[in-house]
Amino acid sequence: MPQPVEILAGAREQFLALVEDVRPELHRYCARLTGSVIEGEDIVQDTLAKAFYALSLASDVPPLRPWLFRIAHNAAIDFLRSHGRKMTDASDELDARPADDLPADPAIMRAALAKFLALPLAQRSAVILKDVLGHSVEEVAATMDSTVPAVKSALVRGRTALRDAQEQAVAADVTARAQLDAYARLFNARNWDGVRALVAEDCRLDLVAKSQRRGKAVGAYFGRYEKEAIRLAVVRLEGQLALAAFDGPDAKAPRYFILIDWRDGKVDAIRDFRYVSYIATDAAYELLPRPA
Repeated sequence: MPQPVEILAGAREQFLALVEDVRPELHRYCARLTGSVIEGEDIVQDTLAKAFYALSLASDVPPLRPWLFRIAHNAAIDFLRSHGRKMTDASDELDARPADDLPADPAIMRAALAKFLALPLAQRSAVILKDVLGHSVEEVAATMDSTVPAVKSALVRGRTALRDAQEQAVAADVTARAQLDAYARLFNARNWDGVRALVAEDCRLDLVAKSQRRGKAVGAYFGRYEKEAIRLAVVRLEGQLALAAFDGPDAKAPRYFILIDWRDGKVDAIRDFRYVSYIATDAAYELLPRPA
């Protein structure tokens, strides 16, 4: 006879199989609400745990997809509030002023996760559900426990604000790209004096999961790289410009990533992920073409 633990495990496996198709959509929604693929997955896990428990008490299975999105929406709001995130009022900028229907904006599909955080939560939810995930305005209203006119108004405002943020980001990218290209060019040429000249005197270095340094101690950081064949290339990593580190000229995939912050044309901070290289396995990145 099956034991209670075995019965519970079997029911959980059946539930996970039932939600397998909608789970990636839930993650895309939650990751954009939080601006993080990691936190997005945490919320999905919480959502599925709550849904599994609720189903164990229910006599009938509700329409699965809209039900899961309502749970995820509320779980995300709870998460954001518990972590002290800004603009988490579910009613922010959500009014009942009517607005015309607008086709989905393809540029919003390509927006970086962090860009959505600039929007109040109601606008953020409406834009993600409608333009990224393709829900109807009626489905969006049901998920957000709102009205269709209010959702349309949030869509108009959110799309406008996100396009403005994208245009500002493009302008900022031009400078950041030029700075990273200069850094990578000197690094790959093994011009260590040139690289060190780019580093500010009070630069902060974070060798993630290993050590932290500041000021003059950062200069010694390049000593190890002088003995290695690491090659750097500029990439777009989850929406932000970064450096990908490759093992030599023939490597096809990056081994790890390096994030660099600039201030007044100098390197202000370095985050080097060489000691947590496993993040490169699932990282979403785009290798950018070399400058002419």
